Amino acid sequence: MRGTDTTTGLTETAPAAPPAAAPSARAGRARALTAAGGVLTAASAFVAWTWTREFPGDLTVNGWPGGLQVLTLVSGLLTVLGSLGGYGVRGFRWAAPAGATAALRWYALGALAVTWFAVASIAWTLGGAVNVVGGGWFAAAASAVPMAGAFLLPPDAREPARARRLPAWAELSLISAAAGAGLLVFTYGIGTEGALFAGFLVTAGFAAAGLARAGLLARLTGLTARHRTTAAAAALVAAVAFPFTGSDETYMSVGVNILIFATVALGLNVVVGLAGLLDLGYVAFLGVGAYTAALVSGASASALGLRLPFWAAVLAGGLVSMLFGLLIGAPTLRVRGDYLAIVTLGFGEIFRIAVNNLDGVSGPNITGGPGGIPNIPDLSLLGFDFGATHVVAGVELGRFANYFLLMLLVTAVVVVVFQRVGESRTGRAWVAIREDETAATAMGVNSFRLKLTAFALGAALAGVAGTVQAHVSYAVVPDPYQFAGAVPPNSAFLLAAVVLGGTGTVAGPLIGAALLYLIPMKLQFLQDYQLMAFGIALILLMRFRPDGLVADRRGRVDHDAAGATA
Repeated sequence: MRGTDTTTGLTETAPAAPPAAAPSARAGRARALTAAGGVLTAASAFVAWTWTREFPGDLTVNGWPGGLQVLTLVSGLLTVLGSLGGYGVRGFRWAAPAGATAALRWYALGALAVTWFAVASIAWTLGGAVNVVGGGWFAAAASAVPMAGAFLLPPDAREPARARRLPAWAELSLISAAAGAGLLVFTYGIGTEGALFAGFLVTAGFAAAGLARAGLLARLTGLTARHRTTAAAAALVAAVAFPFTGSDETYMSVGVNILIFATVALGLNVVVGLAGLLDLGYVAFLGVGAYTAALVSGASASALGLRLPFWAAVLAGGLVSMLFGLLIGAPTLRVRGDYLAIVTLGFGEIFRIAVNNLDGVSGPNITGGPGGIPNIPDLSLLGFDFGATHVVAGVELGRFANYFLLMLLVTAVVVVVFQRVGESRTGRAWVAIREDETAATAMGVNSFRLKLTAFALGAALAGVAGTVQAHVSYAVVPDPYQFAGAVPPNSAFLLAAVVLGGTGTVAGPLIGAALLYLIPMKLQFLQDYQLMAFGIALILLMRFRPDGLVADRRGRVDHDAAGATA
């Protein structure tokens, strides 16, 4: 392009623009390299990585993946799927509605991380890199190819595609498929141990990040928001199906304890997530419910000698816990922030010390002291004995499977209560107090009464969960009901589950509780490095997801709107 400078009269020539096809060609080559690397990574899972079966998962078989190879296969297939979506291949465009580059980088990093973790674990466990055969080194090299291709891709330049409304049957099918996929992932994860569980966490973390950057999680969230009843029903059906997947009683025991932990965390979410009250002694309300149930459910060591039906024991546990919440909250909720945290921490310790001393020596014999109240009988509800084995639909359900289904019902009730209260006028007032108590009070909100209500409701929900826990464990002892300990639930783990999962949400505490219960139990193979690995995982999670795994959409929308107005 030529032009004349009017001041000098000289003719200037503008530099020629680079050909538009060049960047496109480079992007195409990078995407092809990523797709080819994903195929190679997936294919490497079908060759042997070591020569001995001593390594967990049997990685000696050619033609069939096992153990950590399955996770490499999944990561490779996700990379291929993202590449096809980025190419715009017909039938795969749905895989990257918000752009493929960022998602492909997460998928490729996940493939590289889990594959190299597997190779390093083989060398560490078996005593040297010589135990990694050619297939293992091929997998390690192949997993680096998609990462190189993904990081050569230019950033996504196009705007995210708008979600197109699908027929109702198609949207409902997608929700059902997502619930089934969640059941599959949970069943696989709970059945892993040691290095395989660590690899599962790595793969799940990178895959979730990739799905989020691809826009698929946002699409799924939109679908569940439009079909809330169907989504809740699909999640409930998937959870009910867990005992019928063939998992043994060991995993059923883990499942029922996760539900207890998650239900208590959801109750704490009322106090911390909605009302913004920092409660460091919340686990004591779980203990109040458990001890109440032990005293009225016919335990041989019960000082009351009562044998109430289960529904009465549940009501007693919830009401007594709520009463304790009112008694503790009435004189203490006048203070805020750190002072409230200190007071609630003191209440938790007072509860544990008190039940230790009500042993007939230091005080009246009510709780049995350090030995607790043993021999709590199994529940019997409408003629159904939860301690016996039953055959349902051709599947044998043992004791923990029975309690898992019962606890699932309790969790569903707590979820409904949380959702209804959170969306009510009271819930909105709690959020206002959480954001700015002074401003809320100035607008006519009775902050003390509402905070006391939140405290009492949270305590009641924890007490209900405690009634089931007492029957599941056959006994209640004071040791678990403390601020911090090696095994959840305790107040520190409960608070971490709420914060890391996402305060003010339903799914956040449930997911956070499941992870925080499984991680300490499954990472015992690290021995002395367990707490260090756990701490690093929490730091990384808070660094990359400061709002928690499931962010509060209401809070995010409010802040975004405020920023836009400013």
